[in-house]
Amino acid sequence: MKNYTITVNGNVYDVTVEEGASTGTPVAQAAPKAAAPKAPAPKAEAPKTSGTAGSIKVNAPMPGKIVAVKANPGDKVSRGQVILVLEAMKMENDIVAPEDGTVASDNVAVGSSVESGETIATLN
Repeated sequence: MKNYTITVNGNVYDVTVEEGASTGTPVAQAAPKAAAPKAPAPKAEAPKTSGTAGSIKVNAPMPGKIVAVKANPGDKVSRGQVILVLEAMKMENDIVAPEDGTVASDNVAVGSSVESGETIATLN
């Protein structure tokens, strides 16, 4: 009989492995153990804003992480111009301006995690 401590998806298990009497096939029994403490996530820099939110909202189309901010508050943007880059499922997705305007606020910063539908920027 052998004892092992195994971590799977952040859950820690104590596992005892016994050899079967006639077949020699191992039989495993797992007992959940207290999860190991996770290291704190790195802090994202503060989002840049111009003080007021714009009337045109740009929402995240899916959950993910912001990897680049291409337009800052005060920048003029054209319809279809990339304003943010969102990484989701290891793919970078360009978030574009829905119409011509001026960036009023970036509600996220590089490294921020966002949820689907969350307002990530506003335009005027």
